[in-house]
Amino acid sequence: MGPGPISAYPSVLTAMSAPLVGQYDPFMTATMNETQELYRQVWATTNDATVLVDGTSRAGIEAAIVSLIRPGDRVLVPVFGRFGHLLTEIAERAGAEVHKIETEWGKVFPASVIEEAIVRVKPTLLAVVQGDTSTTMLQPLDDLGAICAKHGVLFYTDATASLGGNAFEADAWGLDAATAGLQKCLGGPSGSSPITLSEKAVAVIRSRAKIEAGIREEGDPDAADFVRSNYFDLGMILDYWGPRRLNHHTEATSMLYGSRECARLLLAEGRDAVITRHEIAGAAMLAGVEALGLQVFGDVAHKMTNVVAVEIPEGVAGDAARGAMLDDFGIEIGTSFGPLHGRVWRIGTMGYNARKDTVLTTLAALESVLRRFGASVPAGGGVEAALDVYAGV
Repeated sequence: MGPGPISAYPSVLTAMSAPLVGQYDPFMTATMNETQELYRQVWATTNDATVLVDGTSRAGIEAAIVSLIRPGDRVLVPVFGRFGHLLTEIAERAGAEVHKIETEWGKVFPASVIEEAIVRVKPTLLAVVQGDTSTTMLQPLDDLGAICAKHGVLFYTDATASLGGNAFEADAWGLDAATAGLQKCLGGPSGSSPITLSEKAVAVIRSRAKIEAGIREEGDPDAADFVRSNYFDLGMILDYWGPRRLNHHTEATSMLYGSRECARLLLAEGRDAVITRHEIAGAAMLAGVEALGLQVFGDVAHKMTNVVAVEIPEGVAGDAARGAMLDDFGIEIGTSFGPLHGRVWRIGTMGYNARKDTVLTTLAALESVLRRFGASVPAGGGVEAALDVYAGV
């Protein structure tokens, strides 16, 4: 019940135990095609270039940035938590000239502030985190696509922690690139990164095409400003997933099975229904921690549905209390990073764990631990408040 990774859906784990097949077996390539179509629906896009990058969510981030950015390009990163700093570092390692704007942790940026920075910096790419679990804040994206289009800027977002549990509309919001991971609201293990790319983004990637010598054929492009990574070269990855079936790497078969099942489950339940389930579970957990007298961190109006941060009560040993939650109740919750480390606990309600029983059990355990560590909390207050939320839906 932390900020992720979370407990995977049981059927995802079952899917991942299926027998392996060769990477060009008809079943394998058919599964790849099916997974692409499923994730187009998850992302709410018609982008043909919708694939998986083998690796954790950070692999998808790096693939997007290193493939879209040429050394010397300007990148604008709005930083409102730890993972904005991550986008900054990856862009710097890709040779970009990175410009940051920052706001206090616990807040997000008005679209007008981001547009002012775009006008001033004139970046090639705007790279922004949608949901930053370090602060639990959700940056609004719906106005940024039009702003980027107006100023000729590519628009990328990291939706690792938000996709599946919060609204996301890749096409309607004008995204050129978006990446995610399975280990949050999608309810799978870390190790595969869904990515979707607009035609504009694909054109940039194709203009940098370079096929490695061992698999290059006559007439293949050989750009001078090629992507400075082999593994994360999205041009070759797209050719691997596309009709050419370029032998770029060996697909992580078990992760492919798990990724497909994550998307299948979401769409079978209904995309909107899953988001609503996260909203309700998140609202119940929020009401519960507030009823226990805990102070919620950050701007609640811009909080992600799937994780809440609470200030650790004065006099309570935060790490020891978290340890008691795990040792005595088998429930994991998280702390945070940087200025929030040791100051807040982060409690997640996402994916398979966005359920009434997990919310109530966590709140009951938290009440017990808080009382044992010297905090004065109302008996049953958290559970009752959460039940009231569920009764109202």
